[in-house]
Amino acid sequence: MNAVLYARVSSREQEREGYSIPAQRRLLSEYARSRGYRVAREFVDVESAKNPGRKQFSAMLHLLDTDPECRIVLVEKTDRLYRNRTDSLTFEELIEQRNVEVHLVKEGRIISKNSRSQDKFMHDIHVAVAKNYIENLKEEVIDQPIESGAYGILQLEKLAVAVKSSRHL
Repeated sequence: MNAVLYARVSSREQEREGYSIPAQRRLLSEYARSRGYRVAREFVDVESAKNPGRKQFSAMLHLLDTDPECRIVLVEKTDRLYRNRTDSLTFEELIEQRNVEVHLVKEGRIISKNSRSQDKFMHDIHVAVAKNYIENLKEEVIDQPIESGAYGILQLEKLAVAVKSSRHL
């Protein structure tokens, strides 16, 4: 049976920090071999999954939509596949209408049309957590300058108080 392999890191920096594409490929290739799947194609993206439109992800979607021989997607875990609802819903449609199976290897879960409701529910939670991670990062980036600015103002106020106090000595 044919499978496609999908691996992703958000950036070259993340790849250098140990979220290695080669490690994901080894894990997924071993998983495929142990289950008798033939990896027909590998798709690798080095970009964030916060927005739809990743180049290799889109190519994989096209293959799954047009090639009836490829129905199995092997991926390390949910957040390597997607972190946005659009991509999640696109996959849900492929699962329901094209009988695609998503094997989330590190999560030990297979999502297919016939998956138990519990597995689909847990997958939906993983998708929500992955999306929340991105939203939280966004908030932290926005709040950081505000917090830094507030800290700077506080330090200036302390300095002004110290200067005024020193004048009275």
